Amino acid sequence: MPDDGSTGAPPATAVTARTSRVGSRRAGGQQIARRDGHVGRRLGTPARNAALDDVSRRLIEALQQDGRRSYAALAKDVGLSEAAVRQRVRRLLEDGVMQIVAVTDPLTVGFARQALVGIKATGDLRAVAERLSRLPELEYVVLCAGSFDLLVELVCEDDEHLLRLLDESIRTIDGVRETETFVYLRLVKQTYAWGTR
Repeated sequence: MPDDGSTGAPPATAVTARTSRVGSRRAGGQQIARRDGHVGRRLGTPARNAALDDVSRRLIEALQQDGRRSYAALAKDVGLSEAAVRQRVRRLLEDGVMQIVAVTDPLTVGFARQALVGIKATGDLRAVAERLSRLPELEYVVLCAGSFDLLVELVCEDDEHLLRLLDESIRTIDGVRETETFVYLRLVKQTYAWGTR
């Protein structure tokens, strides 16, 4: 969102909540170590149930539908002044309740290969997750229960890039014991508009 007092639309197109990533890869209550590329922060601690009032919920839901909505339009929808909306949105961003980002289709920006990698690890899983989250190709790192200790989602330029990333970066991290790679063939659904509770 612009901070210069203008009512123009923000440059971003999607709002995501701190507690989970959605689409076919919903994280549920799992711990996320995904990078917030917009401000360079990592989201890595279990989410607190933020005390959101009705106005904040309505702002989040409106931005989940269209992250480019102007402060003026948001203000009209929730019955507050533009300045009050700007302040609330800024607070929601700073508190890590949401983030506003441009979501691209990797295929249209030069990344021909996407994959999910299941990782079995030993030792301190949080330390393994932290090391994994430093790899720029990994857009999503989550600690989980089940067959795998961690799941990572990545984007690569091509199969050679994927192989290099697996062999030279992921499998060489201390604590990574075993990996299984699930290459995406087609993205069927991806949404960030799951609302609030």
